Amino acid sequence: MRSGNESGSLTKPAQGSCAEVFRVFLKLGLTSFGGPVAHLGYYRDELVVRRKWMDEAGYADLVALCQFLPGPASSQVAFALGLLRGNGLAGGLAASLAFTLPSALLLAAFALGAASFTGVYAEGLLHGLKLVAVAIVAQAVWGMARSLTPDKPRIFIALSAIALVVFVAGAIGQIAAIAGGAMLGLWLCRGNGTAVTGNLKFPVSRRGGFIALSLFAVLFAFLPVLTAVTGYQPVAVFDAFYRAGSLVFGGGHVVLPLLQAEVVTPQWVSKEAFLAGYGLAQAVPGPLFTFAAYLGAVMQPEPNGITGASIALIAIFLPGLLLVYGMLPFWDRLRLRPTAQAAMRGANAAVVGILGAALYNPVWTGAVFTNQDFALALTGFLLLTVWKVQPWIVVVLMAFAGMMMPLLPL
Repeated sequence: MRSGNESGSLTKPAQGSCAEVFRVFLKLGLTSFGGPVAHLGYYRDELVVRRKWMDEAGYADLVALCQFLPGPASSQVAFALGLLRGNGLAGGLAASLAFTLPSALLLAAFALGAASFTGVYAEGLLHGLKLVAVAIVAQAVWGMARSLTPDKPRIFIALSAIALVVFVAGAIGQIAAIAGGAMLGLWLCRGNGTAVTGNLKFPVSRRGGFIALSLFAVLFAFLPVLTAVTGYQPVAVFDAFYRAGSLVFGGGHVVLPLLQAEVVTPQWVSKEAFLAGYGLAQAVPGPLFTFAAYLGAVMQPEPNGITGASIALIAIFLPGLLLVYGMLPFWDRLRLRPTAQAAMRGANAAVVGILGAALYNPVWTGAVFTNQDFALALTGFLLLTVWKVQPWIVVVLMAFAGMMMPLLPL
């Protein structure tokens, strides 16, 4: 373990205020397009290079922690940076709220106005957004497969996960695939990673961390029981989104199949509305998890609207924030264990398989019906992967193309 500034440990930065944290992250929430990896780049430029809230090695250690845990990595890093600068939980919550609010409000507003958005051009625009989802998810599968399944053992784990979620539908199959991937990782993925060094020091006590981890576990275990016993729809909604947020490994796009199992399978949200909202979520800045605000607002059983959006949004972000808060005091010791690293490599390979299965159903089957659809989806994929066009630009172009498609001769 290294020590001092050369070690990558965090030197104590100048303490800021919650108001400063909120202001800085609101700016980032309004301007951070491009997904989780891009968000981490924005944070580095704004907070490490320009504002000196943290040194480079410490920032790398923090990113490693948030990528190790389930949940939205970029939002977890934002929460931890706010925690550090604001010297406590209030600073972390200020950062999370400011970074999340802009995109959540935009998506909820779209959901509330979707019912009055009718006509041939409206249908074309929504179809274009569904084709955006095909291109975006295909890009995510392509990129994640290259980084998370670079060898035969992890390719085998990904293929096993595809087989499992195909034959065991819904959330049960996805949970089993992730757990099975972790167990196979213990067997097949030892020694496949790089050494982890450095240390993290945040204003979180071991007692506070233990309380957060215990609360995460209690909610994960007992929310389904409470839902079954009460049959109360708000509890069922909170449980569905909390469970989805608890199981996302490997990037924000992995939440797509998890949410599909939770809201489309029970027919709370139609497949068409789900895919259109997911496509729109690519055009707004901030975390992809704010897709939950759209889903909560558009659901047919109450609670929906603003109440449903608020419940869904809190529920999907809460587990990731509890986990990062809880793990900060214990991370140094745990991450050096080969078993933990091997299990995570296996779980990450499994989520590639889960996302690959979702690329076919519901994304492809719900959007690609004609040769023109295929050509447009392929064009979006190439724009993203070959020409590296910003995702929001691709969304605008494909939404416009979708509106124009009804005017084309068959």
